[in-house]
Amino acid sequence: MSTTNHITTKWLGNMAFESNNPSGHSLKIDIAKEDGGNGSGYRPKALMLSALAGCSGLDVAALIKKMKLEVDDFQIETIANLTDEHPKFYDKVVLEYHFHGSNLNEKKLQRAVDLSVEKYCGVMEMFRKFAELDIKTVFHKG
Repeated sequence: MSTTNHITTKWLGNMAFESNNPSGHSLKIDIAKEDGGNGSGYRPKALMLSALAGCSGLDVAALIKKMKLEVDDFQIETIANLTDEHPKFYDKVVLEYHFHGSNLNEKKLQRAVDLSVEKYCGVMEMFRKFAELDIKTVFHKG
């Protein structure tokens, strides 16, 4: 049986909204002042990139734990190209996985990234429907 998520997004006035999620947390969505908003929240398209990196990051973090790998720090840089014409959307997205540590197992960490990208991350699969994805892994030893 498939899972259905229900999210309520409430207008707060002007260009701001508050959106809840199934875990009970909420976030504020707004646009920049130069676009008529107050700049007081997440921008919708950037939030999509956070969802992409967050989804994959959760997969990789779970695999780091499962594989008992030593990682001092881990971050994902997400760089996306927005089309010029309306409706504007991301047509190219680069995800750079950065691992920091003195004892990195590069082969296993790369396997964790590959599993997330190719098998586990549902948001990644959604992005594949409309964007070209470029995945890079960078190891910082020391």
